[in-house]
Amino acid sequence: MALVNYFSNSELSQSEQLHFAHQLLSLTQAGLPLLNAIEIMIQSAPKSWQGWLEQVRLQLQQGNSLSQCLGSKTGKFSPKFTNLIRVSERSGDLSLALETIAKQLESQIELRRKVVQSLTYPLITLASSVALIIVMMLWVVPVFKDVFDNFHAELPVPTLFLISSSQIIEKYFIELLIIATSAIISFLFLWHKLTSLQRYCDRLILRLPLLGNLFRLATLGNWCRTLGHLINAGLALPDALRVTAQSSNHWVSHDFSAEVFKHLTRGYPINEALIKSDPYGLLMDTETLLLLHIAAQGGSLAQMLNKRAKSLDQQLSSNLQSLSSHVEPFLILFIGFLIGGLVIILYLPIFNLGQIV
Repeated sequence: MALVNYFSNSELSQSEQLHFAHQLLSLTQAGLPLLNAIEIMIQSAPKSWQGWLEQVRLQLQQGNSLSQCLGSKTGKFSPKFTNLIRVSERSGDLSLALETIAKQLESQIELRRKVVQSLTYPLITLASSVALIIVMMLWVVPVFKDVFDNFHAELPVPTLFLISSSQIIEKYFIELLIIATSAIISFLFLWHKLTSLQRYCDRLILRLPLLGNLFRLATLGNWCRTLGHLINAGLALPDALRVTAQSSNHWVSHDFSAEVFKHLTRGYPINEALIKSDPYGLLMDTETLLLLHIAAQGGSLAQMLNKRAKSLDQQLSSNLQSLSSHVEPFLILFIGFLIGGLVIILYLPIFNLGQIV
């Protein structure tokens, strides 16, 4: 029963949230009241949606706000989604919030598609090579070991090392698999329970070579886009920063927003607040700092944030393509060298069979 409740309360995917935003936006723009729009959506929604949509309808009838119904009442929507709806309830412009949500989700889905497209081939190649090496260690190397034992020959050191490694893997394969699986499950469990571990991992990811800059561009672009849309929706900068922090799914972005909010409320200008909040440049780069400083002085901060988000997304796409084009030949060479090296090590004793005979 608990498992059923878990899946029934699980958050909708980004594509499903985008579909909901588009549907509700179309109905409200057609002039329908919110409650009537939800009732129509219930009639046309998939069966998996009808239960929680009915909950939304009942909560709306009881006088709850839409943000409450979509957030804590159902657990189907992300904090960013519900926070933007809550902002629209203050300004009375639900359509603007839904349009903002749709644009954000479309950008995130497109970005994820590009990331998956760029990394699919390298990951498949790497996984295939690991599987091939395991197969060789479990089934191919033992066959060669039996052949070498029949000749009672002295084996080269690399061949001895390979055979010993194969024997260890073959003997303790189940135990090693259990240990590796347990370690992964334990890490995931601790990661979900400990915010300190999440913070450490989020910071560590941004410091990784090659990949760290990609994650930084994605995180910073998402931060700029969210903050820009909130300011466009009519929120003051401190309130927009607070909502951005609450909506963030990345601890570096969350802490950065909270620090900027703290320094702004203490009277620091935006450029100093940004610098003090990220003194080591873990998230914010110099170009973004300068552009936001100039935009804040000119009163066009929201427009600059949205433009900068698009620019960062373009940089990320370009870097992904470049990384993919450079990684693919490197992986091919690396796998060829690795598999070729294993084959040569296995055949080293065979080269001396003539002398043995």
